[in-house]
Amino acid sequence: MFDIMKQAQQLQSRMQSLQAELETAEVEGRAGGGLVAVVMSGKGEVKKVSIDPSLMKENEREVLEDLIVAASADAKAKAEALAAEKMKSVTGGLALPPGLGL
Repeated sequence: MFDIMKQAQQLQSRMQSLQAELETAEVEGRAGGGLVAVVMSGKGEVKKVSIDPSLMKENEREVLEDLIVAASADAKAKAEALAAEKMKSVTGGLALPPGLGL
């Protein structure tokens, strides 16, 4: 029983380290062939949006809006994949019940 408690404490410590690592990790999503880029933390917080100057035209506004959404979705998917990869390394591939993960 003592070993199980020790392992649980170690897992909790590794989870806290993982959370901190994801806070500082950054992923970049791109859309429109790289004309729009969104940088996001590993936890899904948008840090930066880059827009190619060629899209800064009034008649391109809707295209630009769509590309920002697409780049954000790309970055979010990458952040989720990064979190899942890190979680897998922490748990040794053990699937945790919902609510116990990130």
